Amino acid sequence: MKKHANLYLIFVFVLLYAPIFYLIFYSFNKGGDMNGFTGFTLDHYKVMFEDSRLMLIVAQTFFLAFLSSLIATAIGTFGAIYIHESKKRYQNGILSTNNILMVAPDVMIGASFLILFTYIKFKLGFATVLLSHIAFSIPIVVLMVLPRLKEMNQDMIHAAYDLGATRSQMLRDVMLPYLTPGIIAGYFMAFTYSLDDFAVTFFVTGNGFSTLSVEIYSRARQGISLDINALSTVVFFFSILLVIGYYFISQDKEAKNA
Repeated sequence: MKKHANLYLIFVFVLLYAPIFYLIFYSFNKGGDMNGFTGFTLDHYKVMFEDSRLMLIVAQTFFLAFLSSLIATAIGTFGAIYIHESKKRYQNGILSTNNILMVAPDVMIGASFLILFTYIKFKLGFATVLLSHIAFSIPIVVLMVLPRLKEMNQDMIHAAYDLGATRSQMLRDVMLPYLTPGIIAGYFMAFTYSLDDFAVTFFVTGNGFSTLSVEIYSRARQGISLDINALSTVVFFFSILLVIGYYFISQDKEAKNA
Protein backbone atom coordinates (compact mmCIF):
# COMPACT_ATOMS: atom_id res chain seq x y z
CA MET A 1 0.00 0.00 0.00
CA LYS A 2 2.83 2.39 0.92
CA LYS A 3 4.58 1.61 -2.37
CA HIS A 4 1.44 2.47 -4.33
CA ALA A 5 1.07 5.73 -2.38
CA ASN A 6 4.68 6.68 -3.19
CA LEU A 7 4.15 5.90 -6.89
CA TYR A 8 1.01 8.03 -6.88
CA LEU A 9 2.88 10.96 -5.28
CA ILE A 10 5.70 10.64 -7.81
CA PHE A 11 3.16 10.64 -10.66
CA VAL A 12 1.42 13.74 -9.29
CA PHE A 13 4.68 15.68 -8.84
CA VAL A 14 5.90 14.71 -12.32
CA LEU A 15 2.56 15.80 -13.80
CA LEU A 16 2.77 19.15 -12.00
CA TYR A 17 6.43 19.98 -12.46
CA ALA A 18 7.33 18.43 -15.83
CA PRO A 19 5.75 21.29 -17.86
CA ILE A 20 7.49 23.87 -15.66
CA PHE A 21 10.93 22.29 -16.08
CA TYR A 22 10.24 21.89 -19.80
CA LEU A 23 9.60 25.64 -19.96
CA ILE A 24 12.75 26.38 -17.92
CA PHE A 25 14.87 24.08 -20.11
CA TYR A 26 13.90 25.91 -23.29
CA SER A 27 14.52 29.32 -21.74
CA PHE A 28 18.20 28.52 -22.34
CA ASN A 29 17.66 27.38 -25.95
CA LYS A 30 19.85 29.11 -28.54
CA GLY A 31 17.09 28.67 -31.10
CA GLY A 32 14.07 30.92 -31.24
CA ASP A 33 11.41 28.28 -30.59
CA MET A 34 10.64 25.16 -28.57
CA ASN A 35 10.80 22.70 -31.46
CA GLY A 36 14.29 21.51 -30.60
CA PHE A 37 17.20 22.41 -28.32
CA THR A 38 20.02 23.76 -30.50
CA GLY A 39 22.43 25.02 -27.85
CA PHE A 40 22.83 26.80 -24.52
CA THR A 41 22.49 30.60 -24.29
CA LEU A 42 21.54 33.34 -21.84
CA ASP A 43 20.49 35.74 -24.61
CA HIS A 44 16.80 35.44 -23.75
CA TYR A 45 17.49 36.53 -20.17
CA LYS A 46 19.61 39.42 -21.45
CA VAL A 47 16.80 40.57 -23.76
CA MET A 48 14.32 40.26 -20.91
CA PHE A 49 16.36 42.40 -18.50
CA GLU A 50 17.04 45.00 -21.21
CA ASP A 51 13.30 45.40 -21.85
CA SER A 52 12.60 48.50 -19.74
CA ARG A 53 8.83 48.25 -20.22
CA LEU A 54 8.80 44.65 -19.01
CA MET A 55 10.96 45.50 -15.99
CA LEU A 56 8.55 48.31 -15.12
CA ILE A 57 5.63 45.87 -15.29
CA VAL A 58 7.53 43.44 -13.05
CA ALA A 59 8.09 46.23 -10.50
CA GLN A 60 4.42 47.27 -10.72
CA THR A 61 3.26 43.68 -10.24
CA PHE A 62 5.35 43.08 -7.14
CA PHE A 63 4.48 46.46 -5.64
CA LEU A 64 0.79 45.75 -6.26
CA ALA A 65 1.08 42.31 -4.64
CA PHE A 66 2.99 43.72 -1.66
CA LEU A 67 0.58 46.60 -1.03
CA SER A 68 -2.69 44.71 -1.63
CA SER A 69 -1.53 41.82 0.57
CA LEU A 70 -0.47 44.18 3.36
CA ILE A 71 -3.83 45.98 3.40
CA ALA A 72 -5.82 42.74 2.98
CA THR A 73 -3.87 41.12 5.83
CA ALA A 74 -4.67 43.99 8.19
CA ILE A 75 -8.37 43.97 7.27
CA GLY A 76 -8.61 40.17 7.17
CA THR A 77 -6.93 39.72 10.56
CA PHE A 78 -9.33 42.05 12.37
CA GLY A 79 -12.18 40.60 10.32
CA ALA A 80 -11.30 37.13 11.60
CA ILE A 81 -11.22 38.47 15.17
CA TYR A 82 -14.66 40.04 14.68
CA ILE A 83 -16.08 36.79 13.26
CA HIS A 84 -14.61 34.79 16.13
CA GLU A 85 -16.09 37.13 18.73
CA SER A 86 -19.51 37.43 17.10
CA LYS A 87 -22.44 35.39 18.33
CA LYS A 88 -22.48 31.75 17.26
CA ARG A 89 -25.73 32.03 15.34
CA TYR A 90 -24.24 34.77 13.14
CA GLN A 91 -20.85 33.16 12.47
CA ASN A 92 -21.96 30.75 9.74
CA GLY A 93 -23.71 33.53 7.84
CA ILE A 94 -20.72 35.85 8.06
CA LEU A 95 -18.31 33.07 7.05
CA SER A 96 -20.52 32.15 4.08
CA THR A 97 -20.48 35.79 2.97
CA ASN A 98 -16.71 35.88 3.42
CA ASN A 99 -16.23 32.75 1.32
CA ILE A 100 -18.24 33.95 -1.67
CA LEU A 101 -15.16 35.48 -3.31
CA MET A 102 -13.28 32.22 -2.69
CA VAL A 103 -15.71 29.99 -4.56
CA ALA A 104 -17.07 32.40 -7.18
CA PRO A 105 -15.50 32.14 -10.67
CA ASP A 106 -12.76 34.71 -11.25
CA VAL A 107 -14.34 35.77 -14.53
CA MET A 108 -17.57 36.65 -12.74
CA ILE A 109 -15.72 38.57 -10.04
CA GLY A 110 -13.69 40.49 -12.61
CA ALA A 111 -16.79 41.33 -14.66
CA SER A 112 -18.61 42.46 -11.49
CA PHE A 113 -15.79 44.80 -10.53
CA LEU A 114 -15.64 46.17 -14.08
CA ILE A 115 -19.38 46.91 -14.03
CA LEU A 116 -19.06 48.56 -10.61
CA PHE A 117 -16.12 50.78 -11.55
CA THR A 118 -17.72 51.70 -14.87
CA TYR A 119 -21.02 52.56 -13.16
CA ILE A 120 -19.39 54.88 -10.62
CA LYS A 121 -17.16 56.30 -13.40
CA PHE A 122 -13.95 55.26 -11.64
CA LYS A 123 -11.02 55.34 -14.06
CA LEU A 124 -9.46 51.93 -14.65
CA GLY A 125 -5.84 51.65 -13.64
CA PHE A 126 -3.65 50.91 -10.64
CA ALA A 127 -6.31 51.92 -8.08
CA THR A 128 -9.00 49.64 -9.52
CA VAL A 129 -6.63 46.68 -9.69
CA LEU A 130 -5.45 47.37 -6.14
CA LEU A 131 -9.00 47.51 -4.76
CA SER A 132 -9.94 44.31 -6.59
CA HIS A 133 -6.90 42.44 -5.29
CA ILE A 134 -7.58 43.61 -1.74
CA ALA A 135 -11.18 42.42 -2.04
CA PHE A 136 -10.39 38.87 -3.16
CA SER A 137 -7.41 38.58 -0.78
CA ILE A 138 -9.33 39.40 2.42
CA PRO A 139 -11.25 36.05 2.52
CA ILE A 140 -7.94 34.20 2.10
CA VAL A 141 -6.45 35.97 5.11
CA VAL A 142 -9.58 35.33 7.19
CA LEU A 143 -9.41 31.61 6.43
CA MET A 144 -5.73 31.52 7.42
CA VAL A 145 -6.14 33.45 10.69
CA LEU A 146 -9.48 32.09 11.96
CA PRO A 147 -8.32 28.48 12.68
CA ARG A 148 -5.39 29.84 14.67
CA LEU A 149 -7.78 32.07 16.58
CA LYS A 150 -10.03 29.12 17.44
CA GLU A 151 -7.02 27.20 18.80
CA MET A 152 -6.09 30.05 21.14
CA ASN A 153 -6.55 29.42 24.85
CA GLN A 154 -9.17 31.92 25.98
CA ASP A 155 -7.66 31.89 29.48
CA MET A 156 -4.77 33.96 28.08
CA ILE A 157 -7.22 36.71 27.13
CA HIS A 158 -9.07 36.55 30.44
CA ALA A 159 -5.77 36.68 32.33
CA ALA A 160 -4.72 39.80 30.42
CA TYR A 161 -7.97 41.54 31.34
CA ASP A 162 -7.68 40.39 34.96
CA LEU A 163 -4.24 42.02 35.09
CA GLY A 164 -5.77 45.32 34.03
CA ALA A 165 -4.92 45.30 30.32
CA THR A 166 -7.08 47.33 27.97
CA ARG A 167 -8.45 45.80 24.78
CA SER A 168 -5.74 47.43 22.67
CA GLN A 169 -3.04 46.17 25.06
CA MET A 170 -4.52 42.67 24.98
CA LEU A 171 -4.52 42.71 21.16
CA ARG A 172 -0.97 44.04 20.95
CA ASP A 173 0.67 41.93 23.66
CA VAL A 174 -1.38 38.70 23.70
CA MET A 175 -3.64 38.00 20.74
CA LEU A 176 -1.68 39.35 17.76
CA PRO A 177 1.64 37.72 18.79
CA TYR A 178 -0.18 34.38 19.10
CA LEU A 179 -1.85 34.88 15.71
CA THR A 180 1.41 35.85 13.96
CA PRO A 181 1.97 32.46 12.21
CA GLY A 182 -1.56 32.60 10.79
CA ILE A 183 -1.15 36.24 9.81
CA ILE A 184 2.12 35.47 8.02
CA ALA A 185 0.49 32.52 6.23
CA GLY A 186 -2.41 34.76 5.19
CA TYR A 187 -0.04 37.44 3.90
CA PHE A 188 1.99 35.01 1.80
CA MET A 189 -1.14 33.37 0.40
CA ALA A 190 -2.61 36.78 -0.49
CA PHE A 191 0.71 37.84 -2.03
CA THR A 192 0.80 34.70 -4.19
CA TYR A 193 -2.81 35.08 -5.31
CA SER A 194 -2.22 38.72 -6.22
CA LEU A 195 1.02 37.93 -8.03
CA ASP A 196 -0.45 35.37 -10.43
CA ASP A 197 -4.04 36.61 -10.78
CA PHE A 198 -5.11 37.06 -14.39
CA ALA A 199 -8.88 36.88 -14.78
CA VAL A 200 -9.85 39.64 -12.34
CA THR A 201 -6.89 41.85 -13.30
CA PHE A 202 -7.66 41.48 -17.02
CA PHE A 203 -11.09 43.06 -16.50
CA VAL A 204 -10.09 45.99 -14.27
CA THR A 205 -6.68 47.03 -15.59
CA GLY A 206 -6.46 50.19 -17.67
CA ASN A 207 -4.34 51.27 -20.62
CA GLY A 208 -1.69 52.87 -18.41
CA PHE A 209 -1.19 49.92 -16.07
CA SER A 210 -0.44 46.22 -16.56
CA THR A 211 0.70 43.20 -14.55
CA LEU A 212 2.89 40.24 -15.41
CA SER A 213 0.01 37.84 -15.98
CA VAL A 214 -1.74 40.20 -18.39
CA GLU A 215 1.51 41.07 -20.16
CA ILE A 216 2.53 37.42 -20.59
CA TYR A 217 -0.93 36.64 -21.97
CA SER A 218 -0.70 39.54 -24.44
CA ARG A 219 2.77 38.49 -25.63
CA ALA A 220 1.85 34.81 -25.87
CA ARG A 221 -1.01 35.69 -28.23
CA GLN A 222 1.53 37.24 -30.62
CA GLY A 223 3.50 33.99 -30.85
CA ILE A 224 5.94 31.87 -28.88
CA SER A 225 8.85 33.89 -27.51
CA LEU A 226 11.52 32.38 -25.30
CA ASP A 227 11.70 35.71 -23.48
CA ILE A 228 8.43 34.60 -21.86
CA ASN A 229 10.14 31.37 -20.80
CA ALA A 230 12.97 33.38 -19.25
CA LEU A 231 10.54 35.66 -17.40
CA SER A 232 8.48 32.70 -16.17
CA THR A 233 11.67 31.00 -14.96
CA VAL A 234 12.70 34.04 -12.90
CA VAL A 235 9.22 34.33 -11.37
CA PHE A 236 9.17 30.59 -10.60
CA PHE A 237 12.47 30.70 -8.72
CA PHE A 238 11.38 33.84 -6.91
CA SER A 239 8.26 31.94 -5.81
CA ILE A 240 10.48 29.16 -4.46
CA LEU A 241 12.41 31.76 -2.44
CA LEU A 242 9.09 33.03 -1.05
CA VAL A 243 8.10 29.52 0.03
CA ILE A 244 11.48 28.95 1.69
CA GLY A 245 11.27 32.35 3.41
CA TYR A 246 7.74 31.63 4.62
CA TYR A 247 8.83 28.24 5.99
CA PHE A 248 11.70 29.68 8.05
CA ILE A 249 9.67 32.65 9.30
CA SER A 250 6.74 30.45 10.35
CA GLN A 251 9.07 27.94 12.03
CA ASP A 252 10.77 30.74 13.96
CA LYS A 253 7.42 32.19 15.11
CA GLU A 254 6.13 28.75 16.11
CA ALA A 255 9.29 28.15 18.16
CA LYS A 256 8.89 31.50 19.95
CA ASN A 257 5.22 30.79 20.75
CA ALA A 258 5.96 27.25 21.97
